[in-house]
Amino acid sequence: MTCTACPAPVHTQFVSPGLVEAIVEGGLDPADDPRWAESGAKSPEEYARWAGHLCGMACLRMALGTGAPSLFALRDGALAYGGYTEDGDGVIKGLVYAPFARYVAESHGLDAVVHPRLSPAGILELLDQGRTVMASVHYGIRHPERPAPGRGGHLVLITSRTADGAGVHFHNPSGTTAATRAATLPLPVFERFFAGRGVCLPGVPG
Repeated sequence: MTCTACPAPVHTQFVSPGLVEAIVEGGLDPADDPRWAESGAKSPEEYARWAGHLCGMACLRMALGTGAPSLFALRDGALAYGGYTEDGDGVIKGLVYAPFARYVAESHGLDAVVHPRLSPAGILELLDQGRTVMASVHYGIRHPERPAPGRGGHLVLITSRTADGAGVHFHNPSGTTAATRAATLPLPVFERFFAGRGVCLPGVPG
Protein backbone atom coordinates (compact mmCIF):
# COMPACT_ATOMS: atom_id res chain seq x y z
CA MET A 1 0.00 0.00 0.00
CA THR A 2 1.29 3.44 -0.87
CA CYS A 3 0.74 6.79 0.81
CA THR A 4 -0.09 9.98 -1.06
CA ALA A 5 1.37 12.19 1.69
CA CYS A 6 4.85 10.70 2.29
CA PRO A 7 7.32 8.18 0.82
CA ALA A 8 6.72 5.54 3.52
CA PRO A 9 4.73 2.46 2.52
CA VAL A 10 1.66 1.64 4.60
CA HIS A 11 1.97 -1.66 6.48
CA THR A 12 -0.21 -3.19 9.16
CA GLN A 13 0.90 -5.58 11.87
CA PHE A 14 -1.74 -8.03 10.63
CA VAL A 15 -1.10 -8.96 7.01
CA SER A 16 -4.65 -8.49 5.73
CA PRO A 17 -5.55 -4.81 6.20
CA GLY A 18 -9.21 -5.56 5.61
CA LEU A 19 -9.26 -7.86 8.66
CA VAL A 20 -7.59 -5.50 11.14
CA GLU A 21 -10.87 -4.15 12.47
CA ALA A 22 -12.32 -7.65 12.88
CA ILE A 23 -9.19 -8.77 14.74
CA VAL A 24 -8.62 -5.79 17.03
CA GLU A 25 -12.23 -4.85 17.67
CA GLY A 26 -14.31 -7.85 16.67
CA GLY A 27 -12.45 -10.71 18.32
CA LEU A 28 -11.43 -12.53 15.14
CA ASP A 29 -8.59 -14.98 15.79
CA PRO A 30 -5.53 -13.74 13.86
CA ALA A 31 -4.84 -17.37 12.94
CA ASP A 32 -7.82 -17.06 10.60
CA ASP A 33 -6.02 -14.42 8.52
CA PRO A 34 -5.66 -16.25 5.17
CA ARG A 35 -2.50 -14.30 4.34
CA TRP A 36 -0.67 -15.12 7.57
CA ALA A 37 2.25 -16.82 5.76
CA GLU A 38 3.21 -13.51 4.10
CA SER A 39 4.27 -12.31 7.56
CA GLY A 40 7.14 -14.78 7.65
CA ALA A 41 5.65 -16.63 10.62
CA LYS A 42 6.22 -20.39 10.73
CA SER A 43 2.58 -21.23 11.49
CA PRO A 44 -0.83 -19.60 11.96
CA GLU A 45 -0.39 -20.17 15.69
CA GLU A 46 2.91 -18.28 15.82
CA TYR A 47 1.38 -15.49 13.76
CA ALA A 48 -1.64 -15.26 16.07
CA ARG A 49 0.54 -15.23 19.19
CA TRP A 50 2.93 -12.54 18.02
CA ALA A 51 1.26 -10.25 15.49
CA GLY A 52 -0.50 -8.16 18.13
CA HIS A 53 2.90 -7.33 19.64
CA LEU A 54 4.58 -6.33 16.37
CA CYS A 55 3.46 -2.73 15.88
CA GLY A 56 7.11 -1.72 16.28
CA MET A 57 8.23 -4.16 13.58
CA ALA A 58 5.53 -2.85 11.26
CA CYS A 59 6.83 0.68 11.91
CA LEU A 60 10.37 -0.48 11.16
CA ARG A 61 9.21 -2.11 7.91
CA MET A 62 7.69 1.21 6.87
CA ALA A 63 10.80 3.15 7.88
CA LEU A 64 12.99 0.83 5.80
CA GLY A 65 10.92 1.57 2.71
CA THR A 66 10.29 -0.73 -0.21
CA GLY A 67 12.08 -4.07 -0.15
CA ALA A 68 12.05 -4.33 3.65
CA PRO A 69 12.28 -7.80 5.24
CA SER A 70 9.12 -9.55 6.39
CA LEU A 71 7.46 -8.74 9.69
CA PHE A 72 8.72 -11.89 11.38
CA ALA A 73 12.23 -11.62 9.93
CA LEU A 74 12.42 -8.25 11.69
CA ARG A 75 10.91 -9.83 14.81
CA ASP A 76 13.62 -12.50 14.78
CA GLY A 77 16.32 -9.85 14.55
CA ALA A 78 14.91 -7.74 17.35
CA LEU A 79 14.39 -10.84 19.50
CA ALA A 80 18.04 -11.84 19.08
CA TYR A 81 19.10 -8.44 20.41
CA GLY A 82 16.71 -8.52 23.38
CA GLY A 83 14.19 -6.15 21.86
CA TYR A 84 11.54 -8.64 22.92
CA THR A 85 11.61 -11.03 25.87
CA GLU A 86 9.40 -13.85 27.09
CA ASP A 87 8.97 -14.65 30.77
CA GLY A 88 8.69 -18.13 32.26
CA ASP A 89 4.99 -18.24 31.50
CA GLY A 90 5.59 -17.33 27.86
CA VAL A 91 4.30 -13.79 28.22
CA ILE A 92 5.77 -11.56 25.49
CA LYS A 93 7.29 -8.27 26.66
CA GLY A 94 8.58 -5.43 24.51
CA LEU A 95 9.41 -3.53 22.44
CA VAL A 96 12.47 -2.63 24.56
CA TYR A 97 13.88 0.51 22.98
CA ALA A 98 17.63 0.35 23.72
CA PRO A 99 18.32 -3.14 22.32
CA PHE A 100 15.93 -2.41 19.46
CA ALA A 101 17.98 0.69 18.57
CA ARG A 102 21.18 -1.40 18.59
CA TYR A 103 19.55 -3.96 16.33
CA VAL A 104 18.38 -1.31 13.87
CA ALA A 105 21.82 0.30 13.76
CA GLU A 106 23.89 -2.87 13.47
CA SER A 107 21.61 -4.91 11.21
CA HIS A 108 20.01 -2.23 9.04
CA GLY A 109 22.49 0.65 9.16
CA LEU A 110 19.93 3.14 10.49
CA ASP A 111 20.82 5.76 13.06
CA ALA A 112 18.21 5.03 15.73
CA VAL A 113 18.02 7.31 18.78
CA VAL A 114 15.96 6.49 21.86
CA HIS A 115 13.99 9.38 23.35
CA PRO A 116 12.77 8.38 26.83
CA ARG A 117 11.33 11.88 27.22
CA LEU A 118 9.93 13.51 24.13
CA SER A 119 7.56 16.45 23.91
CA PRO A 120 5.12 17.08 21.06
CA ALA A 121 7.24 20.10 20.12
CA GLY A 122 10.26 17.81 20.12
CA ILE A 123 8.54 15.56 17.59
CA LEU A 124 8.12 18.52 15.25
CA GLU A 125 11.79 19.45 15.67
CA LEU A 126 12.85 15.92 14.73
CA LEU A 127 10.58 15.95 11.68
CA ASP A 128 12.09 19.28 10.64
CA GLN A 129 15.52 17.62 10.83
CA GLY A 130 14.37 15.02 8.31
CA ARG A 131 13.79 12.27 10.86
CA THR A 132 10.84 9.95 11.38
CA VAL A 133 9.57 9.09 14.85
CA MET A 134 8.25 5.83 16.24
CA ALA A 135 6.01 7.29 18.93
CA SER A 136 4.38 5.49 21.83
CA VAL A 137 0.64 6.13 21.80
CA HIS A 138 -2.53 4.45 23.00
CA TYR A 139 -4.08 2.22 20.35
CA GLY A 140 -7.28 4.19 20.79
CA ILE A 141 -5.71 6.85 18.55
CA ARG A 142 -7.58 5.16 15.69
CA HIS A 143 -10.67 6.79 17.22
CA PRO A 144 -9.45 10.37 17.79
CA GLU A 145 -13.03 11.62 18.10
CA ARG A 146 -13.36 9.70 21.36
CA PRO A 147 -11.75 10.52 24.74
CA ALA A 148 -8.27 9.01 25.02
CA PRO A 149 -8.43 5.82 27.15
CA GLY A 150 -4.76 6.26 28.10
CA ARG A 151 -1.30 6.93 26.75
CA GLY A 152 1.26 4.52 25.35
CA GLY A 153 1.36 0.79 24.73
CA HIS A 154 1.28 1.00 20.91
CA LEU A 155 3.65 2.41 18.29
CA VAL A 156 2.96 4.52 15.21
CA LEU A 157 5.42 5.95 12.70
CA ILE A 158 5.27 9.74 12.32
CA THR A 159 6.70 10.76 8.98
CA SER A 160 5.97 14.46 8.54
CA ARG A 161 4.10 17.55 9.63
CA THR A 162 0.68 18.15 8.15
CA ALA A 163 0.42 20.57 5.24
CA ASP A 164 -0.41 23.46 7.56
CA GLY A 165 2.61 22.64 9.73
CA ALA A 166 0.52 22.41 12.90
CA GLY A 167 -0.14 18.68 13.04
CA VAL A 168 1.44 15.32 12.32
CA HIS A 169 1.06 12.72 9.58
CA PHE A 170 1.60 9.16 10.78
CA HIS A 171 1.08 5.53 9.81
CA ASN A 172 -0.73 3.35 12.31
CA PRO A 173 -0.04 -0.42 12.13
CA SER A 174 -3.41 -1.18 13.73
CA GLY A 175 -5.45 1.35 11.78
CA THR A 176 -8.84 -0.12 10.92
CA THR A 177 -9.52 2.01 7.82
CA ALA A 178 -7.38 3.58 5.10
CA ALA A 179 -7.83 6.96 6.80
CA THR A 180 -6.57 5.67 10.16
CA ARG A 181 -3.72 3.66 8.66
CA ALA A 182 -2.28 6.80 7.03
CA ALA A 183 -3.62 9.51 9.31
CA THR A 184 -3.24 13.18 10.14
CA LEU A 185 -4.09 14.82 13.46
CA PRO A 186 -3.66 18.26 15.00
CA LEU A 187 -0.85 18.12 17.53
CA PRO A 188 -3.10 18.72 20.59
CA VAL A 189 -5.28 15.76 19.59
CA PHE A 190 -2.26 13.53 19.01
CA GLU A 191 -0.86 14.58 22.39
CA ARG A 192 -3.90 13.17 24.22
CA PHE A 193 -2.77 9.65 23.24
CA PHE A 194 1.01 10.21 23.30
CA ALA A 195 3.11 8.76 26.15
CA GLY A 196 6.01 11.20 25.71
CA ARG A 197 8.59 8.72 24.46
CA GLY A 198 9.74 7.05 21.29
CA VAL A 199 12.59 6.26 18.90
CA CYS A 200 13.65 8.46 16.00
CA LEU A 201 14.96 7.06 12.73
CA PRO A 202 16.21 8.55 9.46
CA GLY A 203 13.67 9.76 6.94
CA VAL A 204 12.14 7.13 4.69
CA PRO A 205 13.91 6.87 1.33
CA GLY A 206 11.84 8.26 -1.51
